[in-house]
Amino acid sequence: MLIKKPSDIKPSEITPESVFRNRRQFMNDSGKLILGAAAGGLPAIASAQSGGLKAPTPIGKGVSNAPAWWQEKSSSIKAAPDSEPYYTGESLTPYDDVTSYNNFYEFGMDKRDPSTQSGDFKSDPWSVEISGEVAKPGVYNLEDILKPHDLEERIYRLRCVEAWSMVIPWTGFPLAELIKQFEPTSKAKYVEFETIIDADSMPGIRSRFAIVRWPYREGLRMDEAMNPLTLMAVGVYGDYLPSQNGAPMRLIVPWKYGFKSIKSIVKINFRETEPNTTWNDLQSQEYGFFANVNPAVHHPRWRQDMERRLPQTLFSRQVIETRPFNGYGDQVASMYSGMDLARYY
Repeated sequence: MLIKKPSDIKPSEITPESVFRNRRQFMNDSGKLILGAAAGGLPAIASAQSGGLKAPTPIGKGVSNAPAWWQEKSSSIKAAPDSEPYYTGESLTPYDDVTSYNNFYEFGMDKRDPSTQSGDFKSDPWSVEISGEVAKPGVYNLEDILKPHDLEERIYRLRCVEAWSMVIPWTGFPLAELIKQFEPTSKAKYVEFETIIDADSMPGIRSRFAIVRWPYREGLRMDEAMNPLTLMAVGVYGDYLPSQNGAPMRLIVPWKYGFKSIKSIVKINFRETEPNTTWNDLQSQEYGFFANVNPAVHHPRWRQDMERRLPQTLFSRQVIETRPFNGYGDQVASMYSGMDLARYY
């Protein structure tokens, strides 16, 4: 059996999670090695060279417009742990597929439009408006929001309501930390999010075929927002988040269908009442506010008990069973105890 080194693995190939973690571990260990060499002199470096250590080729391809804050923070990303729920032993979806097969209608309706039509989108500088039931409302530069937070990796399953799925290594920090940062009041029962509207760089907004009423809006109940699984992502595959994936900051809620994980966030509003959300407003009979992955409740156009794990080709197809809450039931099911999940879908 041929075993490839990390440096031999291309982004277009399915990359085992362990290989990606070994890359991050190498980076961590390399930092320790350099510090040790500085303290003890050149022999440590010579020993490393004689031992054949070699930096693996990054799995991600790098994003040319990565801002300065990413360059600073990405040097100390905490690796994903070795156990659920922040890790999965499933094969990662290749970087090329993660960054070229996207729903981001602001750039167009086709899955390839976000990657091909987002070249003019600028994610730096960036600001986020914090409003509503909080002690510290205002408009904040993104780097000021991120400053107190350490970045970490989370390897999560992503399940789309269209019945396809991926496994993706995100980089970010818990949404709960951001919420605590701005001190919501006791009236804050929900968190509402909005995506940027930039018609100049987002051709989908200008399209006469657009079905979304801009801006794109999403929301979570406060206990969902505070759950440790809920992530504010700023990177993927160890690189800065590409525009098509929601740069510079997006939401990740792994037990919900992908449309809940809103991209390119510019507004976060803390509310006492349940917010309107884009797909729920457009087709409430098809898209509920909660949008928990539920194989027992089918969408009118897509069965939800099975899913297509990407990537797939004409000659290679992987269809797997969908698990309740996308496999994260142990961590989140208690939040919905006593609720009729066929009604509150």
